[in-house]
Amino acid sequence: MEEKFDPVIVAFVCNWCTYTAADLAGTSRLGYPKNIRLIRVMCTGMVDTQYIIKAFLEGVDGVLVSGCHPGDCHYINGNFKARRRMKLLKTILPQFGIEENRLRLTWIGASDGIEFAETMQRLVGQIRELGPNPARAQQII
Repeated sequence: MEEKFDPVIVAFVCNWCTYTAADLAGTSRLGYPKNIRLIRVMCTGMVDTQYIIKAFLEGVDGVLVSGCHPGDCHYINGNFKARRRMKLLKTILPQFGIEENRLRLTWIGASDGIEFAETMQRLVGQIRELGPNPARAQQII
């Protein structure tokens, strides 16, 4: 019997919106995959692309950056900065042998616990379809 691939996903989530939605999903007992490692940041605009590239090079199968909806950022324009960085990073990732579909940017508001849980389930399914990160074979996670 074939063993099911269980991807490792790192999610950089905004303290004010997506992290709060994750907390709401948990307190509402909404299920979402346990193989997602949440890293709470004050703002998605503070997520340095170096951290994302390092995660991929160390074998993480997918990375999510998620925060406040555009126009609702607690730091005025942090999510616009994040959007520009992710667009640029998606053009750079193939140079490292990493498919751009392994990186996702989403906007999930604080009251969207259901959307958070559904997004995480979809993300795991989509990364599972891509298979393991090629760098994973060279690293121990």
